[in-house]
Amino acid sequence: MPKSVQFTTHGGPDVLSVVETPKPEPGAGEVRVRLYAAGLNYIDTYHRTGYYPVPSLPSGIGLEGAGVIDAIGPDVNGWSAGQRVAFVVTSLGTYAEYRTVPADRLVALPDEIEFEQAAGMMLKGMTARYLLRQTYPVSSEDTILVHAAAGGVGLILCQWAAYLGVTVIGTVGSPEKAELARENGCSYPVLYREEDVVDRVREITGGAGVAVVYDSVGRDTMEQSLQCLRQRGLLVSFGQSSGAVEGFDPVMLSRHGSLFLTRPSLFHYVASREELEENAGELFSVVRSGDVTIPVRQRYTLEEAAEAHRALEARETTGSTVFVIN
Repeated sequence: MPKSVQFTTHGGPDVLSVVETPKPEPGAGEVRVRLYAAGLNYIDTYHRTGYYPVPSLPSGIGLEGAGVIDAIGPDVNGWSAGQRVAFVVTSLGTYAEYRTVPADRLVALPDEIEFEQAAGMMLKGMTARYLLRQTYPVSSEDTILVHAAAGGVGLILCQWAAYLGVTVIGTVGSPEKAELARENGCSYPVLYREEDVVDRVREITGGAGVAVVYDSVGRDTMEQSLQCLRQRGLLVSFGQSSGAVEGFDPVMLSRHGSLFLTRPSLFHYVASREELEENAGELFSVVRSGDVTIPVRQRYTLEEAAEAHRALEARETTGSTVFVIN
């Protein structure tokens, strides 16, 4: 029978295990996808630990994947068996050989984009797109700060922003990650363990600060991010890998220069079919042109799910991580 990764209780990486389950049958408006690759994202660790509640236990895990349509349910038009597709959804279960997906959440995968590349960029790449093009539409006159610049979203953000003519400052944890970020469009990698990030940002910007901070780290960087912004700058908090920010006082926004703060989610930017197609379409376009590449730097099997989670939480990964599903 087909394999999938599940957990029956919340906890550390060891709660993840591979189980055999029957092929899921597509319901009305759904298709079944034979997955060839699935993406690993930090949000997966929140589901595993229970920080983000799951509907019930046991539960599958994972939100993005790529593969081939295997079966089509009732009331589905415009799709056919054998089509290459990719998706990111709100329901868990992409660490699997098969899963059902609402047909309106699928996007057709261009032949030039491989399954692993697609699985490594649907959530992260569309996140980078809405952050740069919608949450704060960057321009070539902007200088921005990207935390975790060598991470999955970070490397895509750096590349895409540089392609748009933006000056990118990025925080990284090691000289190796600094070099990787620089190779991917980050003009000024800052080693946050060795340098004062705020002082360095002020030095680079001539004291002005940056237009926007893209912060996926959360608790450890919140105050720092505010201090790096120019007056009326925007802090975009789109993740919290170091933990949740607690006890935030909105007066801090005034104190640091009448700042703006937003906490966006990809799913609010691709809520309609039109928005999904626009976002994925531009992502595919810049990837196909070579202006943005998707560095898949770690590959695991489903049986290695716990190992993958441990590496991610230990900040040992860079770029995208995928599960290769044979």
